[in-house]
Amino acid sequence: MQNLHLGTIGWSYDFWKGVFYPKKTVSKDYLPYYAHQFNTVEVDSTFYRIPAKTTVTNWKQQVNQNFLFSLKFPQLITHIRMLKDCQYETDIFLETVGLLGEKLGALLLQFPPNFGVDHLSDLEVYLEKLPKVHRYVIEVRNKSLLTPAFYSLLTDNKVALAWADTPLMAQIGEVTADFLYIRWEGDRKRVNGTLGKIEINRAEDLKTEAEKLTPFLGKMDVLGYFGKYYSGYPPLDIAIIQDYLDANEAGRKKCFLKKFRSTATTSRTL
Repeated sequence: MQNLHLGTIGWSYDFWKGVFYPKKTVSKDYLPYYAHQFNTVEVDSTFYRIPAKTTVTNWKQQVNQNFLFSLKFPQLITHIRMLKDCQYETDIFLETVGLLGEKLGALLLQFPPNFGVDHLSDLEVYLEKLPKVHRYVIEVRNKSLLTPAFYSLLTDNKVALAWADTPLMAQIGEVTADFLYIRWEGDRKRVNGTLGKIEINRAEDLKTEAEKLTPFLGKMDVLGYFGKYYSGYPPLDIAIIQDYLDANEAGRKKCFLKKFRSTATTSRTL
């Protein structure tokens, strides 16, 4: 599944040592180890500050050729200024993360609950100014935005609407771009997230999620990220959903072969 990228939200977790990372792994070696297990990661730290260019270059040098980084826009842009008077910061951010080159997956604009339908015009102006060389994603936490006008705005700008598993929003299934972006965030009120183990068994939920994704595989890029509050241990969440996706794909191929053979037999009979 070359167009499927599954990873976690963040990678630098000391509480994964001895569970995911070998016990003697030092923090500077976390990313190279992680990149040998998974093919993408969502960088959460860029939400708090724009990284140094040397940091971004170092990230790029530590991962495999087909690895993708997705990164959050800084909160100064999305939460504090809410897209107003932030062109300078936007330019600096895009210039910096652009150093990732072909390893740049998508850029996430995550908005707070008070970013509602009254901000739609600001969003329209902001999206029009964004350079079209990158893939952009929007995650909203205000239900008033979920309107045909909002979906059309994203579609016109080829911006993906994040499918987010969170108590703050209902499940979203709109497709507004030529790729999918899923965030399995979970509920921090139910999950500690720092214990390095499964705290809530979500295998059945992951089976359902795999069924939702299967029709899109092979048709468009799918980028999906698990947060530490989903089950408590994102690496295992990836393994579980991957098993379901593999089983679905095997079943699909089996059905295709059965149909093909049946058609071939009928053709020979005729």
